Amino acid sequence: MYDVDRIRADFPILGREVNGKPLVYLDNGASAQKPTAVIDAMTRAYSEEYANVHRGLHTLSTIATEKYEGVRETIARFLGAGNSEEIVMNSGTTEGINLVAYGWAMPRMEPGDEIVLSVMEHHANIVPWHFLRERQGVVLNWVETDSTGALDPQKVIDAIGPRTKLVAVSQLSNVLGTKVDVKAITEAAHARDVPVLVDGSQAAVHMPVDVSDIGCDFYAITGHKLYGPSGSGAIYIRKERMAEMRPFIGGGDMIKEVHRDEITWADPPMKFEAGTPGIVQQIGLGVALDYMMDVGMDSIAAHEDSLRDYAVDRLSGLNWLQQQGTTPDKAAIFSFTLDGAAHAHDISTVLDKKGVAVRAGHHCCGPLMDHLGVTATCRASFGMYNTKAEIDVLVDALELCHELFA
Repeated sequence: MYDVDRIRADFPILGREVNGKPLVYLDNGASAQKPTAVIDAMTRAYSEEYANVHRGLHTLSTIATEKYEGVRETIARFLGAGNSEEIVMNSGTTEGINLVAYGWAMPRMEPGDEIVLSVMEHHANIVPWHFLRERQGVVLNWVETDSTGALDPQKVIDAIGPRTKLVAVSQLSNVLGTKVDVKAITEAAHARDVPVLVDGSQAAVHMPVDVSDIGCDFYAITGHKLYGPSGSGAIYIRKERMAEMRPFIGGGDMIKEVHRDEITWADPPMKFEAGTPGIVQQIGLGVALDYMMDVGMDSIAAHEDSLRDYAVDRLSGLNWLQQQGTTPDKAAIFSFTLDGAAHAHDISTVLDKKGVAVRAGHHCCGPLMDHLGVTATCRASFGMYNTKAEIDVLVDALELCHELFA
């Protein structure tokens, strides 16, 4: 049985007050809080076990290397990858997608070649492709959502043409909560010999992920949304794609030999991991993923689905609140505006006075905001430790906003 009270006890920050009110943390879509297990593991790594990895032969370096490389195995297990050598560790999804843009796409794309994107992509899965548009004449082919925020996989498939070289799509929208059938998209794209990159930043937090089942070529995750530390993350890259890639960043640890006139690269995945990595951050991420897997990804998803259903019921009673994204099977992510003159920033400020933390702005989704016809929204995004009682607090705070701004 899912024991949310026990889980909440593992997150020390949830016991604090904000503006004299118990903290109701609903900004998980931006960054999640950290359990004690992660905090303790990182403290121990710095205070008892810290050294640089891979190159040292002394005891501390051996310990650090074993723990760091163990995280690669944990990430592979978490994502359902067949081999840990298909995991490149990095600072997060942004670096992972840039690795694909510079290391795989840039060398093989010519003017007029196309990348298929959805309008609800995060800037991390837009800006790197704009680099290719500006510098190499690559064409960005956009697919829009429907009025409910759903993304029809067939529309993505239909957008694939003879010049398409990549499909880059999120599995779950950080604004709308929309889930995307990336498996269907991947199967159809592969039938046309088109690789698929999946931004899994949000999806990997809220549902079980199996990249072997999806079949995608690239799958990027970021640690700070997965209850791990900032500066941690990884990207899954199929071995066949790794063999096609050139290094993105050069430096130590990603080479076999360096001479005056030539360089030989290390074997993947080390070929794509230059310099001293975020050792302790990655160790923290490994502990966070173990924590989530111990709770059970199916259990987390079921708990969050119950929160979603309760939030839909409570928020639907507020006829002055406009929701963006209403697909029935969405994740527990709610973006909204209020009728009247209240700006999203004003709403967020009032909610904060009641101890409720939400996000306000464009959520790094400029094209989606344009598509929705809004400049900004408030977003309440739920995690494994949130409760129905916290939804009641959110609704009460929103009713106060309506009184103030109506």
